[in-house]
Amino acid sequence: MGEVLIAAAAFVGTHFLLSHPLRAPLVARLGERGFAGIYSLVALATLIWLAHAYRATPSGTPLWPVGDGLWAIATIVMLLASVLFIGSLVRNPALPDPSGKAKPVPAASGVYAITRHPMMWAFALWGAVHILVYPAPSNVVLASAIIVLALAGAHMQDRKKARLQPDFWPEWQRRTSYLPFAAIARGRARIGTLGAHALGGGVVMWLAATWAHIPLAGWAAGVWRWIV
Repeated sequence: MGEVLIAAAAFVGTHFLLSHPLRAPLVARLGERGFAGIYSLVALATLIWLAHAYRATPSGTPLWPVGDGLWAIATIVMLLASVLFIGSLVRNPALPDPSGKAKPVPAASGVYAITRHPMMWAFALWGAVHILVYPAPSNVVLASAIIVLALAGAHMQDRKKARLQPDFWPEWQRRTSYLPFAAIARGRARIGTLGAHALGGGVVMWLAATWAHIPLAGWAAGVWRWIV
Protein backbone atom coordinates (compact mmCIF):
# COMPACT_ATOMS: atom_id res chain seq x y z
CA MET A 1 0.00 0.00 0.00
CA GLY A 2 2.88 2.34 0.77
CA GLU A 3 4.29 1.88 -2.71
CA VAL A 4 0.90 2.70 -4.26
CA LEU A 5 0.83 5.98 -2.31
CA ILE A 6 4.39 6.88 -3.34
CA ALA A 7 3.80 5.95 -6.98
CA ALA A 8 0.55 7.94 -7.07
CA ALA A 9 2.30 10.98 -5.58
CA ALA A 10 5.08 10.66 -8.18
CA PHE A 11 2.59 10.31 -11.04
CA VAL A 12 0.62 13.41 -10.02
CA GLY A 13 3.56 15.46 -8.77
CA THR A 14 5.74 15.05 -11.86
CA HIS A 15 2.81 16.03 -14.08
CA PHE A 16 2.39 19.29 -12.19
CA LEU A 17 6.11 20.03 -11.95
CA LEU A 18 6.75 19.44 -15.65
CA SER A 19 3.61 21.22 -16.79
CA HIS A 20 4.22 24.39 -14.80
CA PRO A 21 7.40 25.42 -12.88
CA LEU A 22 9.83 23.23 -14.87
CA ARG A 23 8.28 23.68 -18.31
CA ALA A 24 9.87 27.02 -19.27
CA PRO A 25 13.47 26.18 -18.25
CA LEU A 26 13.28 22.73 -19.87
CA VAL A 27 11.84 24.13 -23.10
CA ALA A 28 14.57 26.77 -23.16
CA ARG A 29 17.23 24.08 -22.80
CA LEU A 30 15.72 21.21 -24.82
CA GLY A 31 13.22 22.86 -27.16
CA GLU A 32 9.52 21.98 -27.45
CA ARG A 33 10.14 18.55 -28.97
CA GLY A 34 12.78 17.66 -26.40
CA PHE A 35 10.51 18.76 -23.58
CA ALA A 36 7.60 16.76 -25.03
CA GLY A 37 9.83 13.68 -25.11
CA ILE A 38 10.91 14.09 -21.48
CA TYR A 39 7.35 14.79 -20.36
CA SER A 40 6.01 11.70 -22.15
CA LEU A 41 8.79 9.48 -20.82
CA VAL A 42 8.29 10.58 -17.20
CA ALA A 43 4.49 10.29 -17.48
CA LEU A 44 4.74 6.78 -18.95
CA ALA A 45 7.31 5.64 -16.40
CA THR A 46 5.32 6.86 -13.38
CA LEU A 47 2.09 5.45 -14.81
CA ILE A 48 3.69 2.02 -15.29
CA TRP A 49 5.09 2.20 -11.75
CA LEU A 50 1.66 3.08 -10.36
CA ALA A 51 -0.02 0.28 -12.33
CA HIS A 52 2.59 -2.25 -11.18
CA ALA A 53 2.29 -1.18 -7.54
CA TYR A 54 -1.50 -1.31 -7.75
CA ARG A 55 -1.55 -4.82 -9.23
CA ALA A 56 0.95 -6.07 -6.64
CA THR A 57 -1.05 -4.74 -3.68
CA PRO A 58 -3.85 -6.87 -2.18
CA SER A 59 -7.21 -5.19 -2.63
CA GLY A 60 -7.98 -5.29 1.10
CA THR A 61 -11.35 -4.97 2.81
CA PRO A 62 -13.79 -2.58 1.06
CA LEU A 63 -14.38 0.61 3.05
CA TRP A 64 -18.18 0.36 2.65
CA PRO A 65 -20.74 -2.11 1.26
CA VAL A 66 -21.75 -1.63 -2.37
CA GLY A 67 -25.29 -2.49 -3.44
CA ASP A 68 -27.55 -1.81 -6.41
CA GLY A 69 -28.25 1.74 -5.26
CA LEU A 70 -24.60 2.80 -5.55
CA TRP A 71 -24.26 0.89 -8.81
CA ALA A 72 -27.26 2.76 -10.27
CA ILE A 73 -25.72 6.14 -9.32
CA ALA A 74 -22.35 5.11 -10.72
CA THR A 75 -23.92 3.93 -13.98
CA ILE A 76 -25.67 7.26 -14.58
CA VAL A 77 -22.60 9.31 -13.64
CA MET A 78 -20.42 7.20 -15.94
CA LEU A 79 -22.80 7.94 -18.82
CA LEU A 80 -22.36 11.68 -18.19
CA ALA A 81 -18.57 11.20 -18.06
CA SER A 82 -18.65 9.36 -21.40
CA VAL A 83 -20.68 12.12 -23.06
CA LEU A 84 -18.32 14.77 -21.70
CA PHE A 85 -15.26 12.88 -22.92
CA ILE A 86 -16.51 12.21 -26.46
CA GLY A 87 -17.94 15.72 -26.74
CA SER A 88 -14.56 17.21 -25.80
CA LEU A 89 -12.82 15.58 -28.76
CA VAL A 90 -14.35 17.77 -31.48
CA ARG A 91 -15.34 21.40 -32.01
CA ASN A 92 -13.52 22.88 -29.03
CA PRO A 93 -14.37 26.61 -29.29
CA ALA A 94 -11.43 27.58 -27.07
CA LEU A 95 -8.73 26.22 -29.37
CA PRO A 96 -6.50 29.05 -30.68
CA ASP A 97 -6.78 30.04 -34.34
CA PRO A 98 -4.09 28.07 -36.25
CA SER A 99 -3.10 31.29 -38.06
CA GLY A 100 -2.38 32.97 -34.73
CA LYS A 101 -5.03 35.62 -35.31
CA ALA A 102 -7.26 36.79 -32.48
CA LYS A 103 -10.78 35.42 -32.63
CA PRO A 104 -14.03 36.49 -31.00
CA VAL A 105 -15.12 34.68 -27.85
CA PRO A 106 -18.08 32.45 -28.79
CA ALA A 107 -21.06 31.52 -26.69
CA ALA A 108 -20.48 28.21 -24.94
CA SER A 109 -22.32 25.30 -26.52
CA GLY A 110 -22.51 21.52 -26.26
CA VAL A 111 -20.44 19.98 -23.49
CA TYR A 112 -18.56 23.29 -23.12
CA ALA A 113 -21.76 24.86 -21.83
CA ILE A 114 -21.69 22.24 -19.06
CA THR A 115 -18.03 22.92 -18.17
CA ARG A 116 -15.08 24.45 -19.99
CA HIS A 117 -13.05 21.37 -18.98
CA PRO A 118 -15.23 18.45 -20.16
CA MET A 119 -12.35 16.01 -20.65
CA MET A 120 -10.85 16.71 -17.23
CA TRP A 121 -14.23 16.32 -15.56
CA ALA A 122 -14.77 13.06 -17.46
CA PHE A 123 -11.57 11.69 -15.90
CA ALA A 124 -12.56 13.00 -12.46
CA LEU A 125 -16.02 11.44 -12.66
CA TRP A 126 -14.45 8.17 -13.79
CA GLY A 127 -12.29 8.25 -10.67
CA ALA A 128 -15.23 9.07 -8.40
CA VAL A 129 -17.33 6.26 -9.86
CA HIS A 130 -14.58 3.70 -9.36
CA ILE A 131 -14.16 4.75 -5.74
CA LEU A 132 -17.92 4.55 -5.20
CA VAL A 133 -18.36 0.97 -6.44
CA TYR A 134 -14.91 -0.44 -5.64
CA PRO A 135 -13.84 1.13 -2.34
CA ALA A 136 -10.74 -1.02 -1.82
CA PRO A 137 -7.98 1.10 -0.21
CA SER A 138 -5.50 0.71 -3.09
CA ASN A 139 -8.19 1.58 -5.64
CA VAL A 140 -9.19 4.66 -3.62
CA VAL A 141 -5.59 5.88 -3.81
CA LEU A 142 -5.27 5.25 -7.55
CA ALA A 143 -8.63 6.81 -8.44
CA SER A 144 -7.99 9.78 -6.13
CA ALA A 145 -4.73 10.43 -7.97
CA ILE A 146 -6.67 10.63 -11.25
CA ILE A 147 -9.22 13.00 -9.69
CA VAL A 148 -6.55 15.31 -8.26
CA LEU A 149 -4.58 15.33 -11.51
CA ALA A 150 -7.69 16.14 -13.54
CA LEU A 151 -9.28 18.82 -11.36
CA ALA A 152 -6.15 20.55 -10.06
CA GLY A 153 -4.73 20.35 -13.58
CA ALA A 154 -7.83 22.04 -14.99
CA HIS A 155 -7.52 24.85 -12.43
CA MET A 156 -3.85 25.38 -13.28
CA GLN A 157 -4.76 25.30 -16.96
CA ASP A 158 -7.14 28.22 -16.41
CA ARG A 159 -4.38 30.31 -14.82
CA LYS A 160 -1.89 29.43 -17.55
CA LYS A 161 -4.25 30.17 -20.43
CA ALA A 162 -5.36 33.46 -18.88
CA ARG A 163 -1.71 34.54 -19.19
CA LEU A 164 -1.20 33.13 -22.69
CA GLN A 165 -4.56 34.25 -24.15
CA PRO A 166 -5.40 37.49 -22.30
CA ASP A 167 -7.74 38.65 -25.07
CA PHE A 168 -9.72 35.42 -25.05
CA TRP A 169 -9.51 33.29 -21.92
CA PRO A 170 -10.78 35.72 -19.23
CA GLU A 171 -13.97 36.31 -21.22
CA TRP A 172 -14.26 32.58 -21.99
CA GLN A 173 -14.02 31.91 -18.26
CA ARG A 174 -16.78 34.45 -17.63
CA ARG A 175 -19.10 32.74 -20.12
CA THR A 176 -18.38 29.21 -18.92
CA SER A 177 -17.76 27.46 -15.63
CA TYR A 178 -15.19 25.25 -14.01
CA LEU A 179 -17.86 23.32 -12.08
CA PRO A 180 -20.31 21.34 -14.25
CA PHE A 181 -23.64 23.09 -14.87
CA ALA A 182 -22.66 26.17 -12.80
CA ALA A 183 -22.70 28.56 -15.79
CA ILE A 184 -26.07 27.18 -16.88
CA ALA A 185 -27.50 27.60 -13.38
CA ARG A 186 -26.29 31.22 -13.31
CA GLY A 187 -27.69 31.99 -16.75
CA ARG A 188 -24.28 32.53 -18.39
CA ALA A 189 -24.63 29.55 -20.74
CA ARG A 190 -27.39 27.49 -22.32
CA ILE A 191 -27.04 23.77 -22.74
CA GLY A 192 -28.75 23.74 -26.15
CA THR A 193 -27.98 20.65 -28.18
CA LEU A 194 -25.09 18.39 -27.22
CA GLY A 195 -24.73 17.04 -30.75
CA ALA A 196 -25.06 13.52 -32.12
CA HIS A 197 -21.32 12.91 -31.79
CA ALA A 198 -21.36 13.59 -28.04
CA LEU A 199 -24.60 11.79 -27.24
CA GLY A 200 -24.27 8.90 -29.69
CA GLY A 201 -20.54 8.47 -29.20
CA GLY A 202 -20.89 8.82 -25.45
CA VAL A 203 -23.53 6.10 -25.25
CA VAL A 204 -21.44 3.77 -27.43
CA MET A 205 -18.35 4.37 -25.31
CA TRP A 206 -20.35 3.92 -22.09
CA LEU A 207 -21.80 0.60 -23.23
CA ALA A 208 -18.49 -0.68 -24.61
CA ALA A 209 -16.37 0.37 -21.62
CA THR A 210 -18.76 -1.06 -19.04
CA TRP A 211 -19.12 -4.32 -21.01
CA ALA A 212 -15.32 -4.63 -21.19
CA HIS A 213 -15.26 -5.16 -17.42
CA ILE A 214 -16.70 -8.64 -18.00
CA PRO A 215 -13.76 -10.14 -19.95
CA LEU A 216 -11.10 -7.91 -18.38
CA ALA A 217 -12.11 -7.85 -14.71
CA GLY A 218 -14.42 -10.84 -14.47
CA TRP A 219 -17.48 -8.94 -13.28
CA ALA A 220 -20.24 -6.93 -14.90
CA ALA A 221 -20.42 -3.13 -14.63
CA GLY A 222 -22.97 -0.51 -15.61
CA VAL A 223 -26.24 -1.70 -17.15
CA TRP A 224 -24.62 -5.09 -17.84
CA ARG A 225 -24.84 -5.76 -14.12
CA TRP A 226 -28.61 -6.18 -14.55
CA ILE A 227 -28.55 -7.70 -18.05
CA VAL A 228 -25.83 -10.35 -17.96
